[in-house]
Amino acid sequence: MPYLIIIAAIDKNNGIGYQNDLLFYLPNDLKYFKELTTNHTVLMGRKTYESLPKGALPNRRNIVLSSNKELDCPGAEVYSSLEEALENCKKDEKVYVMGGYSVYKKAIKLANELRLTYIHSEAKNVDVYFPKIDYSQWEKVDCKDHTKDDKHSCDYSFATYLKVKN
Repeated sequence: MPYLIIIAAIDKNNGIGYQNDLLFYLPNDLKYFKELTTNHTVLMGRKTYESLPKGALPNRRNIVLSSNKELDCPGAEVYSSLEEALENCKKDEKVYVMGGYSVYKKAIKLANELRLTYIHSEAKNVDVYFPKIDYSQWEKVDCKDHTKDDKHSCDYSFATYLKVKN
């Protein structure tokens, strides 16, 4: 199985999206996401793929999960299940799971690592939430705090967790 990493930006109430869009515009979070995922695989659901302004993300292998086997996602491979997608990845491949809710919910049980951006603010409108995390299964290994500035409307933190070995 490939090395599976969940990557998400979540607000104070675990919100991750509204009307198929991000809750906050944080340039440093977008830059961080790009730095981590470039030259790796990104795995997402159909709605997340459709929310990408320019389609498939460049310099990454894009995988989309959809029950519609006829779905056309230019620049991406389409699989009907998480299991099928992971079977088509190499053992040493880093796969970043980037949403949405149902994909996160399935993948979190299999994930090796969490890369979470905690947004220290509450979004006005939210219609999608990140699945509840059992933090007893995870060890925080890094956390970098950032304060709001002229480009970032709120404080945020980049946190990394590794799955606890049982």
